[in-house]
Amino acid sequence: MKFSIIYEAQMADTSRANEQQVFRDIVEQSVYAEEMGFDTIWAVEHTALTQYAHMSAPETFLAYLAGRTSRIGIGHGVVCLPPAMNHPVKVAERIATLDILSNGRVHFGMGKGGTQQEAGTFGYNLEDLPPMIDESMYLIPKILKHGEIEHDGQFVKIPFRPIHPSPLQDPHPPIYMACTRADTLVTAGSRGIGALVLGFAGPEDIAKKNAIYREAFANRKAEDQVGYRPTQHLAALCPAVVLEDREKARRIGLRGQRFFVESLGHWYSGGPAPDVEDLDASESLAALQRHKEETVAWLSEEKIAVGGHHTESFEVVEDAYGTPEDCIRQIKRLQDAGADEILFMFQMGGIPHEVIMETIRNIGEKVIPYFREQTTLAAE
Repeated sequence: MKFSIIYEAQMADTSRANEQQVFRDIVEQSVYAEEMGFDTIWAVEHTALTQYAHMSAPETFLAYLAGRTSRIGIGHGVVCLPPAMNHPVKVAERIATLDILSNGRVHFGMGKGGTQQEAGTFGYNLEDLPPMIDESMYLIPKILKHGEIEHDGQFVKIPFRPIHPSPLQDPHPPIYMACTRADTLVTAGSRGIGALVLGFAGPEDIAKKNAIYREAFANRKAEDQVGYRPTQHLAALCPAVVLEDREKARRIGLRGQRFFVESLGHWYSGGPAPDVEDLDASESLAALQRHKEETVAWLSEEKIAVGGHHTESFEVVEDAYGTPEDCIRQIKRLQDAGADEILFMFQMGGIPHEVIMETIRNIGEKVIPYFREQTTLAAE
């Protein structure tokens, strides 16, 4: 079992001073996470999503973090591949350079972005992106492996060119894909790449998604393989606040999840800007239920079939916010459901830096050692 953290650079206060402080806090948290035994730091990529995600240049953040650390994995979760946003040649060059300078610590996820707000920034309609993403997804590993490319595609045309540098990991870093719906899990599995399940899914949902992914991976065809390094790996998102005081953890965690949900709804379905009021746990639960009902109603009005991926961010897992013992129970459930990696999300809007640092310490001192010991015992 791997233990990682994923960052959105989410914030309630968008003043320049606080925005800068959030990035400094994330770096401090990430460096501390390496000390506490975490495996990878992942960074999303979003553009123009105020409050929800200010992590718009993950390649810069991860390069800086690589220089501040020595062991922890450096993960793109994910690079968005619309060609005008990230041309495949530039993606390959950046990934290879980062892999060299991090001494082979890069994990490379790919995706399309989730909103018209982002797609429209670069002149696209969101619904038109999938074939463009597919073309780049197959093209980038070829560039990384061969160090040269000539490509005459539907969306990308490149005359013959040598491309430098080549990555330290040969033929390239492990490749992943952002997944939420069943069809994206089938795509990841059939293409022989890792699945980053980036929804607030509980163990039962992860078990279903895991079964879909493993079956697709087992039955994949050689001609569908993305890249030259098959990676069977399912990572599950897990929002968490882990404190000795369970009620405090629950209040703060639910407040953070409510902000996450409201800011997500603002950009994904046209809802109001998130509320920053400090509610208690029961009030936050009521707000999450209300937002779920509003989202279902909006989807129905838009004639969009309601799927689990639309509503899972409103669900509250009992042990997501609690003590180290609660956290261990939750991870056991995710492990039994088939997760290979836990993508902890601590940095939701309104969750203080000192709470995140305490959460990292509690997981590093009490949760990770528990699972490492279990692995050692099983091996013996």
